[in-house]
Amino acid sequence: MTQRLTTGRALAADPLAAAQRVASLARALGAARDADGAFPDSEVAVLHDEGLLLAPLPAGLGGAGLLQGADGLRRLARVLAAIGAGSLPLGRLYEGHVNALGLIQAYGTEAQRAAMAEDVRAGHLFGVWATDDGAAPLRLEDAEGGGVLRGRKILASGAGRVTRPLVTARAADGLRMVLPHLSPRERADLSGWTAQGMRASATGAVDLEGLPIATRQCLGAPEQYLAEPHFAGGAWRFLAVQSGGMAEAVALLREQLRARGRDADPYQLHRAGEAAIALGTARLWVDRAAALAGSDAAPDAIAGFVNLARRAVERAALEVLEAAQRSVGLMAFMRPQPLERVARDLATYLRQPAPDRALAQGAAHWLERDPLPWP
Repeated sequence: MTQRLTTGRALAADPLAAAQRVASLARALGAARDADGAFPDSEVAVLHDEGLLLAPLPAGLGGAGLLQGADGLRRLARVLAAIGAGSLPLGRLYEGHVNALGLIQAYGTEAQRAAMAEDVRAGHLFGVWATDDGAAPLRLEDAEGGGVLRGRKILASGAGRVTRPLVTARAADGLRMVLPHLSPRERADLSGWTAQGMRASATGAVDLEGLPIATRQCLGAPEQYLAEPHFAGGAWRFLAVQSGGMAEAVALLREQLRARGRDADPYQLHRAGEAAIALGTARLWVDRAAALAGSDAAPDAIAGFVNLARRAVERAALEVLEAAQRSVGLMAFMRPQPLERVARDLATYLRQPAPDRALAQGAAHWLERDPLPWP
């Protein structure tokens, strides 16, 4: 059963089941999407049709409350993992959409939240673009009636397709969050994205030079983007997507061993068992991180735990990749084998900013202040 929205789109009664349906489509299209500059247009359209673009919002704005409380965030973690299992690039794009909605909910005015909901209902894809181009960070300069952007963003997932990005920009009073409005395929350059994986994420540079910004498009207070628990503490969302990719790799390993009649080989059983343990470990860390992020725990405690979860999930994912590739052998590196693409996407997606600093900060919090907040 579905609830109909005024736009004619349906809000799924079960977001996880909806995510699994989207994942099935993405999985079937995975090989076709594995090309430079590709973008999962039809999959994002189905995210919209299934109500998943709207689902993170509270019920009062037409959503399913996936960003509310520990139960909501744990449900969101499963949705993110399900989508990531079908396609890590699609999962990355959806996670960015969710991140932007969460920041607007947390720091926006009532008018900004209402405008966000209206844009989501209209099918706009949101995202967060925070990486600057070298020594020339994006700037917000004062202008009559508001401001104007100077510069560009790089490593922007969904470049040319995300029409409602949240970008960070340097201003006279500090780092600001800005909500520019873009048209499809506007100002994007995908030529610089030559990574071996995540090719279908349409990652690239976006030139925002000269874009006017009204006062209502500035979000929150200066430096608030870096505040916890939404900054480092929000990293659990991409860990959830990565855990979905891990689950897909384990499923493909299982499929290969059974198809080749090697599922009784003791050495293969050893590797399969290690992969299953690693996947379970990652899922436990993600579930606990999501629950903690939705609790009333201190923001620095949330950030500290999530920083430790980053290393735990990364190590678990590397164990899964090693087990799958050693077990399947050369075929795990041959296109168009699904395992080859999933492994390549996962290895690329694991490269997140400042992993050593995150581990050190998480360890420092644990040693100096609080015990690990396990149940």
